[in-house]
Amino acid sequence: MKILLIRHGDPDYTVDGLTETGRREAALLAERIAPMDVTEYFVSTMGRAMDTARPTLEKAGREALACDWLREFGIPVHRPDKGGELSAVPWDWLPQDWSANPILLDRERWHEHPVFAEMDLKSAYDRVIEAFERVLARYGYVRQGLCYRVERGSSDTLVFFCHFGLACVLMSQLMNVSPMVLWHGLAMAPSSVTTIYSEERRPGIASFRASAVGDVSHLLGRGVEPSFAARRED
Repeated sequence: MKILLIRHGDPDYTVDGLTETGRREAALLAERIAPMDVTEYFVSTMGRAMDTARPTLEKAGREALACDWLREFGIPVHRPDKGGELSAVPWDWLPQDWSANPILLDRERWHEHPVFAEMDLKSAYDRVIEAFERVLARYGYVRQGLCYRVERGSSDTLVFFCHFGLACVLMSQLMNVSPMVLWHGLAMAPSSVTTIYSEERRPGIASFRASAVGDVSHLLGRGVEPSFAARRED
């Protein structure tokens, strides 16, 4: 199985859509994704993700399953580094603050940090993962401990048009790490593609490995500079 996690194009957050740059990115993305042999498309119900998916779907003559659980993981939390100010996303902390508590890097206990426990991020996380696991099970991959039991192997390709934070949540499940590790350790430019493959080193038992994270070759190959994102210097 191959899974593509695609971040939306350059966003206009004020209208939950794309900027002119984002629309150009989505058009170039379509040239890359539409010719692929895709088994099923999924898309977040947020406008910026749907606008990103539209050129690909139109070019491929396909439809996508719209999923609320693919919406950005935008659970607001009270940032300890800003005097308890309510942040729009749970990962927008300064490193010197979140890194002071190693529990955030623990895949079993990250949600116990008081800032996350207050807003019950675990329940929100579990809702996303349960929906994602139902999709994988439908394609023959059933969670078993930290790996997956392969009930029927496949070469299916699943494409998810979603968001940075949400993609990190899905990857944290596949790779058995705290989402905080990925929220702060990865950068995915708008319209970027993250590719994850299943691997059966022992027949019938699969794990997942990323071969590319935040790939923007569809932009660079056309001489287009990726939109600036996730590389703050402040």
